[in-house]
Amino acid sequence: MTKYEKEIYNIVNNSYGHLTVDQIFERLKETYPGVVLATVYNNLNKLWEDQLIHKVSVEGMPDRYDRMEKHDHLVCRFCGSLTDIQLEDLTLSLEKQLGEAFLSYDLKVFYICALCRERLKKKR
Repeated sequence: MTKYEKEIYNIVNNSYGHLTVDQIFERLKETYPGVVLATVYNNLNKLWEDQLIHKVSVEGMPDRYDRMEKHDHLVCRFCGSLTDIQLEDLTLSLEKQLGEAFLSYDLKVFYICALCRERLKKKR
């Protein structure tokens, strides 16, 4: 693992947020001021392909990166905020329904967060 891979891996795994490429880039520049954005993209893709980090993709929003620990996400339809949630593991139920094993699943539950609900109330 290169020095950049290690540092990016640590940035993602030590964050309980869901960081975008730009946020990771800004944090990486604190340690490596000369780093370029392409390096961040390349290393994130390698870490994701090696299944060392998780990529959270939501239509219309930039990809975000997360630790590999098993958890699901709440996604606000209005502001795009991501919140970790621990739901019951669906692996056995899904395998039973599919009739075979599968690699993984990525569950995102879409809702309207409390902040956006408040904003909507004020608009009415």
